[in-house]
Amino acid sequence: MATTVITNISSLVTNDPSLGEGPLGTVQDAAVVIDGDRVVWVGTSSKAPVTDNRVDAEGRAALPGFVDSHSHLVFAGDRTAEFNARMSGRNYSAGGIRTTVAATRAASDEALDANVRRYVREALRQGTTVLETKSGYGLTVEDEARALRIAAAHTDEVTYLGAHIVSPDYADDPAAYVDLVTGPMLDACAPHARWVDVFCEQGAFDGDQARTILKAGAARGLTPRVHANQLSYGPGVQLAVELGAASADHCTHLTDADVDALASGTTVATLLPGAEFSTRAQWPDARRLLDAGATVALSTDCNPGSSFTSSMPFCIALAVRDMGMTPDEAVWSATAGGAAALRRTDVGRIAPGARADLALLDAPSHVHLAYRPGVPLVSAVWRAGVRES
Repeated sequence: MATTVITNISSLVTNDPSLGEGPLGTVQDAAVVIDGDRVVWVGTSSKAPVTDNRVDAEGRAALPGFVDSHSHLVFAGDRTAEFNARMSGRNYSAGGIRTTVAATRAASDEALDANVRRYVREALRQGTTVLETKSGYGLTVEDEARALRIAAAHTDEVTYLGAHIVSPDYADDPAAYVDLVTGPMLDACAPHARWVDVFCEQGAFDGDQARTILKAGAARGLTPRVHANQLSYGPGVQLAVELGAASADHCTHLTDADVDALASGTTVATLLPGAEFSTRAQWPDARRLLDAGATVALSTDCNPGSSFTSSMPFCIALAVRDMGMTPDEAVWSATAGGAAALRRTDVGRIAPGARADLALLDAPSHVHLAYRPGVPLVSAVWRAGVRES
């Protein structure tokens, strides 16, 4: 396979402190050598080895491809009216998630696949090279299984979320729905997923139900993740840490005990600022988590109801402006933090042996991702060594 050097990089974020300055391992006037799907060399441009191909970054900054560890892309339908009503201060009772469930059930496999493909490509153009996505808008055995089959055609990071809400079909018997989620639905879905998730929240699943669902998934080889403490204080974070979940996602309403649990455990706190932006809700306190020593990831939570964005740069800007993060912290959380939330060591960094995922910015520094919010700064993307844009 041909080797390629990307040279004349003004500022390179490696996320490997042994390769450069500070926690981001920043290298100035940098070069990166790619061989096949791997990074094989990182250093200054003047010391770059001879390769088969050469790409001149022309003074642009580079950083690892973004790792978006939380999204909901297998859906159909549109909830524009719901968003418009919420932003206009009007009550809206058209059904929320249930609206998307009905539309998703009615959609063809081809339509759902096209939708996922569209949003994966949209995210890639904005620098996202690894993306997790979930089921959760089918809520029947057949619809959840097909959602996961469709998702698995686009990413290896697939999450079984039959426990998104109690299915409308079981509104009068939530216990029977938990039995379905941990029985026939899990049997059909486990072969297509890596992760199991549950929305542990008032109006969805309580702590006992969530524990039952997550333990059943773990018994089938699926690693837990948890939608935790988004709308209110609750048991989600503590449950995630207790069960060794890879990630507790949202983490908006946290007690001191919750923060301490995240700081002392291996569970990543994944923050989803697009949801707070789109619902005018309270922002997660990233500063509090970071100061306590917790590992923090940033993700889009791309979904049609509460966070319809696929833009990791947008989430970085929100985290810096409204959640108390520095630009360096936000970039780390959107790359290495996301990789930690997926328990990946091959992505989220640019170092010898890592997968060759990186983005070039039309800017001299990664700080511009927060400094110039809303500007399409990503000018080129490599995923697994292949230039995608």
